[in-house]
Amino acid sequence: MKLAEHLKKDISNGLYDSVLNKIYCKKEPYEARERYIDLINGFCANFGSNRELSLFSAPGRTEIGGNHTDHQRGCVLAASVNLDVIAAVSLNNENLIRLQSEGYPLDIINLDELTPQMSEYNQAKALIKGVVAKFKEMGYQIRGFDAYTTSNVLKGSGLSSSAAFEVLIGNILNGLFANSSVSDVEIAKIGQYAENVYFGKPCGLMDQMASSVGAVVSIDFKDLENPIIEKIDFDFSKSSYALCIIDSGADHADLTDEYAAIPYEMKKVAQIFEKEVLRDVDETLFMENLPKVRERCGDRAILRTMHFYADNRRAILEAEALKKGDFERFLDLVKESGRSSYMYLQNVSVSGCSENQEVALVLALCDKILKNKGAFRVHGGGFAGTVQAFVPLSMLEEFKTRIEKAIGEKCCHVLSIRPIGGIRIE
Repeated sequence: MKLAEHLKKDISNGLYDSVLNKIYCKKEPYEARERYIDLINGFCANFGSNRELSLFSAPGRTEIGGNHTDHQRGCVLAASVNLDVIAAVSLNNENLIRLQSEGYPLDIINLDELTPQMSEYNQAKALIKGVVAKFKEMGYQIRGFDAYTTSNVLKGSGLSSSAAFEVLIGNILNGLFANSSVSDVEIAKIGQYAENVYFGKPCGLMDQMASSVGAVVSIDFKDLENPIIEKIDFDFSKSSYALCIIDSGADHADLTDEYAAIPYEMKKVAQIFEKEVLRDVDETLFMENLPKVRERCGDRAILRTMHFYADNRRAILEAEALKKGDFERFLDLVKESGRSSYMYLQNVSVSGCSENQEVALVLALCDKILKNKGAFRVHGGGFAGTVQAFVPLSMLEEFKTRIEKAIGEKCCHVLSIRPIGGIRIE
């Protein structure tokens, strides 16, 4: 920890340039320096200037392969990106956590009142409480602190701003109270616990794992307690393609039931075979029993199950293609995944909504502009939010211009893969 004014001086003088360049995938650190100085100023404005501070960062993530496979203990391919949630933190010698996120009301957590509350579902306060409760359950002595956070992870973008926030809180607690002894994997699990139990969202573990571990990662969730995690040594910056995330403008509000229906229907199919998740159901056995499954679960559940089996295999093949440096094969698999999500998983449009088809429209535009080049797919949970596209650098300017002309200014974001996950900077 350093006094706020000393920390700002060290940032301005370039003491942290090496780590900032690595985090944000840039050779020039000036923009990052300015952002962290603004962060410290925000903390001082809210909590006082004569404080010793620590700095933390946790990235958003992009799902590359395995759409809605993680909650069935399947395989995914994901990566952290160079957008993040950052925090300036100082101990306060009280029994309270006070967290001020830029643009939001102050959250105050009493460390003696950490029981989940349904009235706090879908609130940042619930995520903080959930992560703190799990750390305390693990035996760590958590004390009060003040924190100021800012984020450039696009909310509702499919880049998982909530997972980044959970990982940020986990890294703060780990750095301040656990001597950084809690692993990246365990921090991801704690984040998922907070989101499931305290936030009220039945998410899988992919978002938190990609944010916490960082870089390009292949994850096999067959054993939830011991997921197999492999960092893929592939430099996307040398692929001659840009990673674009396109914000469709659709609203995520009130879509929890749409998201929850996917794991519910898949697990309902698994239960016919006396299993908890589809990963434990033999695909051949499933196909042989389609009439029974159809009678008990309906057609959409069958289609979504078919998607799971195929996309689970694709996530593995995508990782293998990248390890071999076969980017064209990788792009083919991304396109296949996109078609499967649209046709079988059916997470592109909200059920019964014919007028607003924002994600479907963006996919159609990608198809028209890219034609047979690059690849595109619905990104993340689906229904609203974003589309992911791998765009040839030679087409990037035209692609971005045409997309933004049709959908809206600054809707197309060109990102980089961040090589590290959650981190304490100071």
